[in-house]
Amino acid sequence: MTKAELIEKIAAKAKISKKAANVALNTFVSSITTALKKGDRVTLVGFGTFSVTKRKARTARNPRTGEPIRVPARKAPKFKAGSFLKKAVR
Repeated sequence: MTKAELIEKIAAKAKISKKAANVALNTFVSSITTALKKGDRVTLVGFGTFSVTKRKARTARNPRTGEPIRVPARKAPKFKAGSFLKKAVR
């Protein structure tokens, strides 16, 4: 499903315009992004939890040359599905 398809579904289910659904979806995404940038967790009970995980610096290998490459430490977004979502997908 694309973002445009999701906006159409939201607009149809909520009986609002596509423009209002687009604003709602963009606000939802930006709110989660802002919270994750601050280091907060976002929990939607039953659906899942968005969080930030820290990855340590490591040494990897270039598969073409076999030469070692230094991969710096970084933060990465993480999503853990909630119980309701897991049951719905089964």
